[in-house]
Amino acid sequence: MYSHACRYRDWLTLAAFLLTAGFAEAASPVTHYRTAEIGGVNIFYREAGPADAPVVLLLHGFPTSSHMFRNLIPALADRYHVIAPDYPGFGQSAAPDHKQFAYTFAHYADLIDGLADKLGAKQYALYLMDYGAPVGYRLALKHPERVTALIIQNGNAYEEGLKKFWDPIKAYWADGSEAHREALSFLVKPETTKFQYTDGVSDVTRIDPDNWGHDQALLDRSGNKDIQLDLFLDYGTNVPLYPKFQQFFRERQPPALIVWGKNDTIFPADGAYPYKRDLPDVEFHLLDTGHFALEDKADTMVPLIRDFLDRKVGAK
Repeated sequence: MYSHACRYRDWLTLAAFLLTAGFAEAASPVTHYRTAEIGGVNIFYREAGPADAPVVLLLHGFPTSSHMFRNLIPALADRYHVIAPDYPGFGQSAAPDHKQFAYTFAHYADLIDGLADKLGAKQYALYLMDYGAPVGYRLALKHPERVTALIIQNGNAYEEGLKKFWDPIKAYWADGSEAHREALSFLVKPETTKFQYTDGVSDVTRIDPDNWGHDQALLDRSGNKDIQLDLFLDYGTNVPLYPKFQQFFRERQPPALIVWGKNDTIFPADGAYPYKRDLPDVEFHLLDTGHFALEDKADTMVPLIRDFLDRKVGAK
């Protein structure tokens, strides 16, 4: 009779063979989910990787959070100290009443600066997407010496990138009227949230529908609509800073990688090309996808990002 002991020995033999043959996968890096009080507000952040490794600071876009980096973080954290915060009003960070808290990009940059200081991040590569671009570039203006590299995914710094989609938002910037404010309510509706994930994507079966379900539940929290409408208005304060962002590019020449969804309606490729004027050595990749390129093109983007960081930031 074939005994339990025999079966156990066979299992051990098979396990040893798989280990010897290299079939056992290395353990994935652990992501930690933490909160820090910065400037009187609780900031949630995801953190992974060796504490003494080069820092990569991941800055998310609208209407999502650090959730957008959930797959990228473990893909980088074997070699890099990865930090991905949620801005106030997004994700798991606090969302104070908009009448008592300044929802501005300048304030966000100050808070992320404070978080970086608290975590001992003296230098960092910046991953900039959507809202993350003005937050990160404001941070770069504060501490240009700290920026080791730029990874730019549908993050605007040129007026050429503000096309037709932005016309109703520009009207709001012009007068700040209640009518123009309310006209932007469609931007926090479920159909718009889904649109941001699916528009320009050739194979939507690669997009997890939990994305828009997750984001919409957070957008629908009491008071969050006003938070978002305040931010749509304040986005106009970023545009006058574009020349300063561009001056930072020209003067500092940080290593830069562009991985941009070229079919994005919100930040089309028109905003990607001008980077070449100020960063002539930029590594430039337009991908056949939309706004949230990481959702369906991670298999293309992750190798590009890892190779870029290994060469330019120098993790060993």
